[in-house]
Amino acid sequence: MTTARTTAGATPALPPPHPRRWAGLAVLSASLLLVVMDMTVLNVALPEISADLRPDSVGLLWMVDVYSLVVSGLLVTAASLGDRWGRKRMLLTGFSIFGLASLGALVADSPNQVIALRALLGVGGAMIMPSTLSMIRQLFTDPRERATALGVWSTMAALGGALGPIVGGSLLEAFSWHSAFLVNVPVMVVAIGAGLWLLPESRNPRPGRWDAPGTVLSIVGMVALVYAIKHFGKDGLDDTGALGAAAVAAVALGWFVRRCLTRPDPMLDVRLFRGRAFTAGTLAAVTTSVAVAATMLLMAQWMQLVQGYSPLEAGLRLLPEAVGAAVLSPFAPAIAARIGTRTVLAGGLAVSGLGFLVIFFGPQPLAYPTVAVSLFLVGAGMGSLAIASAVIMAGAPPERSGSAAAIEETSYELGGALGVAVLGSVAAVVYRGDLTGSDLAPYGLTGGAAHDTRESLGGAIEAARQLGAAGAGLADRAREAFTGSLEWASAAGGALMLVTAAVIWLMTPKDLSVDNAHD
Repeated sequence: MTTARTTAGATPALPPPHPRRWAGLAVLSASLLLVVMDMTVLNVALPEISADLRPDSVGLLWMVDVYSLVVSGLLVTAASLGDRWGRKRMLLTGFSIFGLASLGALVADSPNQVIALRALLGVGGAMIMPSTLSMIRQLFTDPRERATALGVWSTMAALGGALGPIVGGSLLEAFSWHSAFLVNVPVMVVAIGAGLWLLPESRNPRPGRWDAPGTVLSIVGMVALVYAIKHFGKDGLDDTGALGAAAVAAVALGWFVRRCLTRPDPMLDVRLFRGRAFTAGTLAAVTTSVAVAATMLLMAQWMQLVQGYSPLEAGLRLLPEAVGAAVLSPFAPAIAARIGTRTVLAGGLAVSGLGFLVIFFGPQPLAYPTVAVSLFLVGAGMGSLAIASAVIMAGAPPERSGSAAAIEETSYELGGALGVAVLGSVAAVVYRGDLTGSDLAPYGLTGGAAHDTRESLGGAIEAARQLGAAGAGLADRAREAFTGSLEWASAAGGALMLVTAAVIWLMTPKDLSVDNAHD
């Protein structure tokens, strides 16, 4: 019988491992792969959806944002419900909603219907994502096996992000945009059948009373926070709507945390942050998501608008990041056992940070071989997220695995929104600084036309197209400015990850292992 250390140093026997735990992991990993992949598949499909349904600017904004708003708002509630109602039941319900929402694409013929489908997909995703983590916590009672399982889980998340544009590009070359939704349906049907057979049910044996006010506060607070972050990035720090949302988020989330700290049966166990290891793992998840979300978005645009690759070709050229993660994530627990968990956790962030800096310090002008090296290093460093997940999940008792999963998934959601807002703003400032009004005046672009040209590379290329042969120089100048913005955003992301690596090294216990992550 395997054993695990407790805080007092005792070695009580662990519960026996589930006999079908590895088959269950396959179901959980495949579902996560699809959910992550679906996010990027739909991003690739949005231009074709827009061309077909012609939404106005507000409708297009909601098509893009509604998924992340719903997911971020419901993560805490879904995880807490899973602890009480049953984690397997919550996961299978999420599969069902995700599949039915995808099937609804057959009848979607207006922007509002697509927005509704995206919102329903967000409901299903919020049920699925924390449930996969908490189910792994229940299936794998041995900490070292659990760390290996979470390495596989992390690999699937990285592969999903990389395969989404490839699958999306392939589908859109052969079929309509509806295929980006419908591809989910058969996978969800198989996942439901396999989950019913392979996954055990588990729940918190002492769930306590349901906190209805806390539920409302968490949903309102998280939706308001993500909305504020997104609109600060898009519209600036003086945007009235974003300021109002930020105020609502501060009040609601502050009240929510207070309720969680004063209740004996909190909806979200924020006391988990008292553990330095748990906090370090969460910080690693947030920082990685901040850097990766923004730079990957910029790289995809750079490949298509500067290098001239198609969406499918760009997706294939983003694969080195997934390859790096796939190579390192499954072996991260074994490496941590040899050189120390703290070393892998901080070292992985440092490797990813150096990968981003390759973009800034590499040979000029920036070319794809440099980007490929950068992507591989970033992915290799992201292998440490397997250890971060293991530390987060081991830092919570089994009955609170839903809280740990919700905190980790919320960290990724907030990190992604912050990354696009903050690093995206850095890129926008650099782009506009390199494409000044004096650069545009010789082309007859002044006032509103100059503003639109300086807002995005796509706007500049459209302006150059309308100018005909006279606009060739403008397009080249805009592409050069965008390349510079990518380099500076990558430098900022790399610096952030290196600083965070140092902080995590200092705050993480030297003798930390996935067996004692609660210390």
